[in-house]
Amino acid sequence: MDAAGNQIWFPTSFQELFSIWKQVPEALLCAGGTQFLRGQARHAPVFPRNILSLNRLEELHRITRTEQYLEIGAMVKLNDLIKLGKAVPEVLAQCLLGIAGPQIRNLATIGGNICTSPCRLDATAPMIALDAHYELRNASAARWIAPSRFYSSDGSCFLGQQELLSRIRVPLDQWTYGAYTKYTSRETSIGSEVMVLMGRNQKNVLTDIRMVFAGDRVIHDKTGETLLIGKRLPLERKQVLMVVDHWKAHLASLYGEADLVQARLLNFIESTLLALAD
Repeated sequence: MDAAGNQIWFPTSFQELFSIWKQVPEALLCAGGTQFLRGQARHAPVFPRNILSLNRLEELHRITRTEQYLEIGAMVKLNDLIKLGKAVPEVLAQCLLGIAGPQIRNLATIGGNICTSPCRLDATAPMIALDAHYELRNASAARWIAPSRFYSSDGSCFLGQQELLSRIRVPLDQWTYGAYTKYTSRETSIGSEVMVLMGRNQKNVLTDIRMVFAGDRVIHDKTGETLLIGKRLPLERKQVLMVVDHWKAHLASLYGEADLVQARLLNFIESTLLALAD
């Protein structure tokens, strides 16, 4: 602790959590704690004055699997998810493996990764592509929200007053193809930039495709996806280039002058789609 009077609470139930939070509304929630240390180079790190640790809320550590969904408590560590192996959709597992090193992944939680703002961190893109849903809970009720609606334009999370992320529900649909890449952040961003591309086919017809970018903003351009849905496999090269040109124009409308990240993004889309072509 950096000063006398700092306090950490360890509630063991939601009732206790919200009771303390009501009494100490300025208290900050703490999951794995890695974001508190980001950017601190001090020998003795500085922590917020009042912290509500979620570590002892058993419900937030649970993982449940059904035939249709994987339900993940917000306090599940990233490495514990990775250890589930094939129970985790491949693209999501790839993204989690790309986060820091094993020591950090042993501390960092999936909920913390999702809720860090103003930048959308690694799990955001695969969660949107997989049609996941987040359970948000306050003292009196719970609600579900799609990841694409979880962030405002400035990157802040759409959490209500004294509301927290409690569960993530990930559909276990089968995808034939999946690819992931991670880029060095832009100078204006404090986090990572991730692109995922997923597709599935039936009888050599591309029945669905998802292309999602998340970093300083979320880009899920469904028009670009519809250019390929229903096309026969293998794709024709001109079909791939049409999608790349569409993304190039879309990125230019968002960012203006092209930069290295945009060039890498377009190269990833082109190379991944060309793997489905002649």
